[in-house]
Amino acid sequence: MESCKGREGDEVKCVWVHGPIIVGAGPSGLAVAACLSHHGLPYVILERTDCITSLWQHRTYDRLKLHLPKHFCQLPFMPFPHHFPKYPSKNQFISYLHSYASRFNIRPRFNQSVQTAHFDAASQFWVVRTNDFQYISPWLVVATGENAEPVIPSILGIDNFHGPILHTSVYKSGSHYKNKRVLVVGCGNSGMEVSLDLCRHNASPYIVARNTVHVLPREMFGFSTFGIAMALLKWLPVKLVDKLVLVLARLMLGDTARYGVRRPKTGPIELKLITGKTPVLDVGQVAQIRSGNIKVMEGVKEITRNGAKFMDGQEKEFSAIILATGYKSNVPTWLKSRECFTEDGMPKTAFPMSWKGENGLYTVGFTRRGLLGTASDAVKIGEDIADQWMSVKDKSYRNSHMILLKST
Repeated sequence: MESCKGREGDEVKCVWVHGPIIVGAGPSGLAVAACLSHHGLPYVILERTDCITSLWQHRTYDRLKLHLPKHFCQLPFMPFPHHFPKYPSKNQFISYLHSYASRFNIRPRFNQSVQTAHFDAASQFWVVRTNDFQYISPWLVVATGENAEPVIPSILGIDNFHGPILHTSVYKSGSHYKNKRVLVVGCGNSGMEVSLDLCRHNASPYIVARNTVHVLPREMFGFSTFGIAMALLKWLPVKLVDKLVLVLARLMLGDTARYGVRRPKTGPIELKLITGKTPVLDVGQVAQIRSGNIKVMEGVKEITRNGAKFMDGQEKEFSAIILATGYKSNVPTWLKSRECFTEDGMPKTAFPMSWKGENGLYTVGFTRRGLLGTASDAVKIGEDIADQWMSVKDKSYRNSHMILLKST
């Protein structure tokens, strides 16, 4: 470790990393670290918080479970324990990730919030700056994922509301809202599950379904709907599989449009592949909507001091507002070499090649295909870096001090 000057001219400690720099210690970062270890390669993993998988530990509600069966959600080289249920709970998944980190001896550098990362064309190295260190490596793995920061929408009048307004990232349980009327903005999986949780704690949720959304049974005939779809896709085209899935969904759930939840014209699987928009998996929400315990509203026109005005002319009073408006990538805030990323912080190259960029840049957790996509990309990244390792290692040892001398 040596001292050198950062881009702003201040003195920082420089750390030469003989393997890749991984930014983010969530499931994506852990998966890449394990794959690199599998090939015997060193790395440094940087995490802005004080723990692994901070999103799961601190930004999820209590009743959360994995939406897909566990075998679709396991990380490379380590299945879930046999005694775990088919759909592990939040705490079981966190336990699995801690065991995963322990098994592969993954020790992130915590409280290392990345301020900037750029590719130095002269030296051909990545330079990653945190609060007090500057890390240098031939490879950079962006593992912050597509769900790094909460999305807070701009809604007319929202600053006038007298009650609490919170994003689902800080929502824990409906126990705080017993006998209260709550407005839930957003009808994706989070919005639907929070509404169900509120129902089960004797609250009165009103969910805003401004956009169309597919709602599918989590299981059909005892099998995962996702698993059935994946099996059918091996033999049938996407559009035909979508038609079959929607026929079965209608038989099991009825016509959701009757209750205010309109389906998109594009089928659920095709829509997921094109846009990344995930269908809602029903675990009891539709029954509560059908019974009137969850009330569906078309759209918010304006937030008032005591509630909201809706597009259909109705006006309701609410005790609280919960924003189930999703998350976004934070890549644009720190990655300065963004030729491979869009303005929204997503890879420009489409799946299945989105994992590899230029100049030793890799991305994981951006496939919009959940943990299954994360595991697949992590394996590819480990193999690709392993193939380059010896030639780049020799070059790196020869040139490791060049960038340090240049910076001082």
